[in-house]
Amino acid sequence: MNLFPSNIAALKIKALETARPLFAAVDDIAEQNTAKVLKAFRNHQVSEYLFRTTTGYGYGDSGRERLEAVWAELGGAEKALVRTQFVSGTHALACVLFGLLRPGDELLAVTGAPYDTMQTVIGYKVHTPGSLKECGIGYRELPMNPEGVNIAAIAGHMRKNTRIALIQRSRGYSLRKPLSIAEIKVVCAEIKRHNPECICFVDNCYGEFVDTLEPTAVGADIMAGSLIKNPGGGIAPSGGYIAGKDDLVDMAAYRLTAPGLGGELGASLADSRLLYQGLFLAPHVVAQSLKGAIFAAVLFDLLGYKTLPQADDIRSDIIQAIELGSPEKMIAFCQGLQQYSPVDAHVHPVPGPMPGYTDQVIMAGGTFIQGSSIELSADGPLRPPYIVYLQGGLTFEHAMLGILGAASAIAEL
Repeated sequence: MNLFPSNIAALKIKALETARPLFAAVDDIAEQNTAKVLKAFRNHQVSEYLFRTTTGYGYGDSGRERLEAVWAELGGAEKALVRTQFVSGTHALACVLFGLLRPGDELLAVTGAPYDTMQTVIGYKVHTPGSLKECGIGYRELPMNPEGVNIAAIAGHMRKNTRIALIQRSRGYSLRKPLSIAEIKVVCAEIKRHNPECICFVDNCYGEFVDTLEPTAVGADIMAGSLIKNPGGGIAPSGGYIAGKDDLVDMAAYRLTAPGLGGELGASLADSRLLYQGLFLAPHVVAQSLKGAIFAAVLFDLLGYKTLPQADDIRSDIIQAIELGSPEKMIAFCQGLQQYSPVDAHVHPVPGPMPGYTDQVIMAGGTFIQGSSIELSADGPLRPPYIVYLQGGLTFEHAMLGILGAASAIAEL
């Protein structure tokens, strides 16, 4: 079956020859993480009766409580909050910030400008009603070096009122390098050296299970992310998580529900089995996504485009950035990828406004779960240098076909 132009089909063979030897390291990490998940499930005696739904206030929801204990163990954390009541990763992150910061405190972003939706939470660049800035919370950011966080400059940026240091693991809509677990460990240690009371908070979106450890196991005080990205395994229908030190998670939980109530409430209206099963599948699914990203890096490098990370770079998130150089190519890429989606393959993505973003954004991804970033998708704001951000793929086979479809669409321009 000849699905693609002959030149793209030929490049597929060459790209696979280059990519396949790189898959061994990904498979090794997936095996180690699967063993960790199985151990945590065994330690906490995960059983079928925990999969039931609950109603009302959700008091005594044993399935929810056991799932959070499993999560805490996997993250090397004291406590976790895993809820479908989080509407997005940004919501989980915002609960941490609003739960822990008070008027007069300062938030310091040590990984440069955070991604667009976090900028509206902070009140960065544009005024946002209800933002941290409007609540009297200060904000500064430390630009990154090409090599990563500017470790040498951390000391000069620490103040007595610097309550939280925000560490964004992934790249967001930029070409900067994501942070490895080893780098996060160094950053947290340096922050604590100069201000032991400063809370190291990691935005862990897109990074879960890419390595064998999570940030809270190497010095981060608290982390947060989304269940429809890596840790949901493509099955979790919605939600997010927070994990870290006991008292900090409690304070964030008070923001999700209400002071004094916290994590004691919250019915599991969605089948808890989906969250357990998604977590079980997550190490394997993340590996499939990473293999797709490696293949994309090789293929588009062969086509002459700038890619980050490069194929043989160590991966710290699931995102593959590809600099296409024009809005027309971004649109073609997304439309070509969409044609190989299992859902809405007939739809043609076009740029449009999105809440929390200042530029028009184009997004491709016919996903079973709306907006699921662990399913194959691509997106990006239409602004120079016109970078598309590819992520996800429940199976490598699907990721490869979608990537070839995107390449073919660009070739037709």
